[in-house]
Amino acid sequence: MQSVSFYTTEELADLGLRAFGSNVLISRHARIYSPDRVSLGHDVRIDDFCILSGGKEIRIGSYVHIAAYSAIYGGGGVVMEDFSGLSSRVVVYSQSDDFSGASFTTPMVPQEFRQSAVYEPVHIGKHAVIGTNNTVMPGVTIGEGAAVGAHSLVQSNCKPWSIYVGTPARRVRDRSQNLLRLEEELLSYCTVQSN
Repeated sequence: MQSVSFYTTEELADLGLRAFGSNVLISRHARIYSPDRVSLGHDVRIDDFCILSGGKEIRIGSYVHIAAYSAIYGGGGVVMEDFSGLSSRVVVYSQSDDFSGASFTTPMVPQEFRQSAVYEPVHIGKHAVIGTNNTVMPGVTIGEGAAVGAHSLVQSNCKPWSIYVGTPARRVRDRSQNLLRLEEELLSYCTVQSN
C-alpha cells in the first residue's frame, strides 16, 4: 500500500522525464509514455488516470493542472503554457489517423502503410482553460486566456481572451483579463514568500 498518491521527487527523477521543476505532483495512477520527450515546469499537478504520450514532445509550463482521465497525445507536439489547464476527460490530439480509407488507421501496422496520418502541433496559451469532456484536434492554437466550455470539439484556432462552446466550438463572448492582474499578485506573493 502506498502512503501517498503522488510520486516523490526521487521517483519523478526515476521516471526519465526530459525535465521537471519543483512542486510537481503526478499521480501514481497516471501513465507517461516516452517520458524523455515530456518537460514539466514548476507547480504542475497531473491527476489519476491521465495519459501523456510523448510522441514528438509535450512541454507543460508552470502552475498547470491536468485533471483526472485526461490525455495528451504528443505525436505532432503539444505545448501548454503557464497557468493553463485541462478539466477532467479532456483529450488533446496532435496526431490523428485519416479515416478516408486511404491508409490503415491502426498503430499495429508499419508506418509506411499509414502515410495519411496527420501530425500537427497543438499550442495551449497562457491562462487558457479547457472544460470537461473536450476534444482538441491537431493543428489547433488556443490563444492566451481563451476558455472552452464543457463538451466542445475544438477543430480550429481559438482567439485570445475569448470563450468558446459547442461542437464545433464557436466563439460566444470575451473573457475577463483580470487573470493578468492576479498573476502579477501571485508572482509577487511567491517572491516575498521565498525571501
